[in-house]
Formats: sequence, C-alpha cells, structure tokens
Amino acid sequence: MNLSPLGVRATAGTLRAPEGVVLHHTWTDEGVVASPAGNGAQLLHLSVALCVLNDTYREAEKLGIEILGVAVEADGGFDDDWCSTGIAYSVTLDSPATAGDLARLSALVDEVAEIPRAIRAGAAVERRATAQRVGHP
Repeated sequence: MNLSPLGVRATAGTLRAPEGVVLHHTWTDEGVVASPAGNGAQLLHLSVALCVLNDTYREAEKLGIEILGVAVEADGGFDDDWCSTGIAYSVTLDSPATAGDLARLSALVDEVAEIPRAIRAGAAVERRATAQRVGHP
C-alpha cells in the first residue's frame, strides 16, 4: 500500500522493521514494531493492524501453518468533520506454506479479527465524567 500520513505499519518476525515503537507481543520474543504512532488517527489504524497481526499468528497456529514474519499496513481517511471514511489494510506474510493455505488463513483472520469487526459494526463512544482538576487549589 502507498500509505498516507495517517497510515501505519505493524511488523513482526522476519518482517520486523528496524525502527518504530516496540510493543510486547505474545507470539514473538522480539515484539512488534509499530510506526508511526503519533496521533489518534494513526492509533486507530494501528489498532486494526495490530489486531490483524496478532490474529494471523493465533489462527496460523490453530491451522498448523508456519509463520516466520508478518507485516500489516493499515490506512484510512477522514472527512472535514474528522469522521472516518473507512480503513483498509494489507498483509504480507513470510511463510513456507502454500498460497492456498495463506489465502485460507487471510480469509479466516479477516472474519475473526476483533477490532476490525468492532469497527465494522460501529460502537458508541461516550464521555462518562467531566474533566477533573488535580493538584491545584
């Protein structure tokens, strides 16, 4: 994908990027490298990328598919009122598995990945409390 300034990458294993924010990761010892992660739009997109990356490892293990590395790119836009116009993602896999097995894995991950499913379904976001002043008389 050609990423916009709001686009992000999450990488792990043999496809792990050399620079970015390193996040602990259940499926790899070295962690995930995420970049960039400097504003809310990027973090929204990163939540999709990280979920897809994690679920790729999880579902591959269940299917007995060896995964050496995963890179997920996610990007999207916003209208003039900063409402999301949608999010797209792409996955690159380093694996000795067949193209058919990887296609089956990718379809399964797209179906079960929790964050993309939650965003597709829509969710209410509400403020529960008024901002509080702390430490000032």
